Amino acid sequence: MTAAKRKSDLAVRAGTGVLLIAVAAVALWLGGIAFWVLCTVGALFMMAEWADLAATGARADARNKRVAQFALSVPLATMAPASLIIEVHYFFTLGLLAGAAFFTVIVTRQPRLASGIVYCGLPVLSLVFLRRADHGLLFAFWTLALVWACDIGAYFSGRSIGGPKLAPAISPNKTWAGLAGGVVAAGLFAMLLHVQFGLPWRMTLATPVLAVVAQGGDLYESWLKRRAGVKDSGNILPGHGGVLDRLDGLVPIAPLAALLLILPRFYA
Repeated sequence: MTAAKRKSDLAVRAGTGVLLIAVAAVALWLGGIAFWVLCTVGALFMMAEWADLAATGARADARNKRVAQFALSVPLATMAPASLIIEVHYFFTLGLLAGAAFFTVIVTRQPRLASGIVYCGLPVLSLVFLRRADHGLLFAFWTLALVWACDIGAYFSGRSIGGPKLAPAISPNKTWAGLAGGVVAAGLFAMLLHVQFGLPWRMTLATPVLAVVAQGGDLYESWLKRRAGVKDSGNILPGHGGVLDRLDGLVPIAPLAALLLILPRFYA
């Protein structure tokens, strides 16, 4: 790849990244229906891409893909602000996610496809829970931004430092330097949120660990793509590929962030 081509690709990638962050930040600030709609649309796109990655052939059967999306839409609908009545709602929705996965297995006979219901739905439930909590704007922003900071830190440190590969058999471009840069960037950002906005210590100190988990989520999706024989999970986002390519690090982080939020309740 020529230097001009790399510069052009970086410009497209950066432009798309800035736009995605801006859209997410506005929806996060508005909260309510706006944040739920963004999360729901993202989850349905993720489900479609997961179906293709999980398929035994080149692409998923269109009928099975729609079955999985429709099944996922049921628990997603219960996450809408109008449906929130009491706190047990979250546990009810968690059960619906399991039920939707079970339904998909029965109808499609594809357990791998059905597992995508939980993979795509649980992060949305976690983010909705975080946003609706007391000080939810701070907690949800921390969850999203630590992944952004980790991705940015890993990208630039990996390109500038290089060095030994992190997992060459899965993702040849990722390096240990990139992992370290992502962890440092996320940790510094969390410390800034702690100092300026009072992010709790347990979340601040957990951020470097969560950054490593985010990199693990990225590697897992890379493994899925390698197994499926594709470069990207989709092509809807210029310079980034698919929605899964953009949110793979967030998938394991959001549930862990929700657990960190509710942890003190078990010791109250």
